[in-house]
Amino acid sequence: MNVKPKVLIVDDEERFRSTMRKLLLAEGLEASTCGSAIQALEELRKNHYDIVILDVQMPDMTGVEALPEIKQVDPEIEVIVLTGHASVDTARSIIKNGAYDYLLKPYSMETLLEKIESAFDRKLARKKLIP
Repeated sequence: MNVKPKVLIVDDEERFRSTMRKLLLAEGLEASTCGSAIQALEELRKNHYDIVILDVQMPDMTGVEALPEIKQVDPEIEVIVLTGHASVDTARSIIKNGAYDYLLKPYSMETLLEKIESAFDRKLARKKLIP
């Protein structure tokens, strides 16, 4: 049985969300989108996802601010943070708040898919360890 992760893409740029969703669907993944962290939190309260792809720079609530709230809604969810403005402090905060990993823009689709697969493998392994 080849289980695929359910992915939520959270970014304020509609074109990016749409393109990313199409690329993930083409890879056989189930993918949905939200245009803000606030929308994402509402969506996560209603539906189950395995992975969140979260942009850092968004109006209303940044990805760094949203990350602990996402983990509060679902502690088991894996979050991959995308940033175009990496700093040591931002990276430290992202990891400290429970992100699986972060990617610096621009990145290759292959790299993102590897991160998604790795994060999903970690989630599945953790589920097997918890009775």
